Amino acid sequence: MTDPTEDAVAGADAAGAGAAGSGAAGAAAVGHETTQHDVTLRDGRVLRVHDVRPRDSGATGTTGTTGATGTTGTVVWHHGSPQSGAPLAPLVAACVERGLRLVTFGRAGYGGSTPHPGRSVAAVADDVADLADALDLGPFAVLGASGGGPHALACAALLPGRVTAAVTFAGLAPLAGGTRSDGPAGAPAWWAGMADDGGLRAALDGREARARHGESAEFDPSSFTAADWAALEGRWSSLGADAAPAGAAWPDAFVDDDVAFVRPWGFDLGAVDVPVLLVQGDEDRVVPPAHARMLLDALPEAELWEVPGAGHVSVLEELPAALDALLD
Repeated sequence: MTDPTEDAVAGADAAGAGAAGSGAAGAAAVGHETTQHDVTLRDGRVLRVHDVRPRDSGATGTTGTTGATGTTGTVVWHHGSPQSGAPLAPLVAACVERGLRLVTFGRAGYGGSTPHPGRSVAAVADDVADLADALDLGPFAVLGASGGGPHALACAALLPGRVTAAVTFAGLAPLAGGTRSDGPAGAPAWWAGMADDGGLRAALDGREARARHGESAEFDPSSFTAADWAALEGRWSSLGADAAPAGAAWPDAFVDDDVAFVRPWGFDLGAVDVPVLLVQGDEDRVVPPAHARMLLDALPEAELWEVPGAGHVSVLEELPAALDALLD
């Protein structure tokens, strides 16, 4: 079911020292190994998966005796839009320092994974279930940033008994009815505060309209705050280095993400019966804070951390604290 290849092995050596500037110094000190797998899914598609294991933890994917993920537990990361799904240096560092096994993957159409045109947000749950079977994962927590947030919540709702907890960073809320802003009550608040909502508005008219928009659209720098740009120049530089090439390499996957976000997600947030931590910057101009409050109202067991002064990227500085909360 998988085609594993050794992707990278990091230790406390010159390679690890070279990664220190991008936030991987702690990971290098502990030591870890990363393997890449092409997992064949139930419908014949392939999912490109990266499996990062701390060398000294002996993590097998099963939970330990304490915390939501356990002392040698596993987290499955859902990347933002667009990204390749390859593990980012500060994410690796934070997990390895805590003895956590980290599994990342390219969502359908990204990073070597087979496209799945017209997919819903809910469709990711079957992909993650197949991934978990192929890698022999026990119970795991799901984390998602930005466009990965809805997909993490889908797994929390649709994989009972497997997902133990969820954390989202700057994650979108569902758009009521999946229609334009003059449609159902509550929709105007969904759009309010977005610096650039052109891609999502185009997605309301389907894949072709969203693809046409992408042919001429340019990123609006005002979407990011000064704190966001500082994060991209510092600890989270690997995110920027991944996202721009991913958008160019896999534009159709970005289209599929946006169309899925503005249509019905395919699951009920009320079905999420595990703890959810919502981490949201109060100055986010990409996914405004109202989205986190909508999610807080809809999720049965949610907690909101609204981070003063944080934007869409800089909110990721809260990742280590969020992992500590999972393990508490």
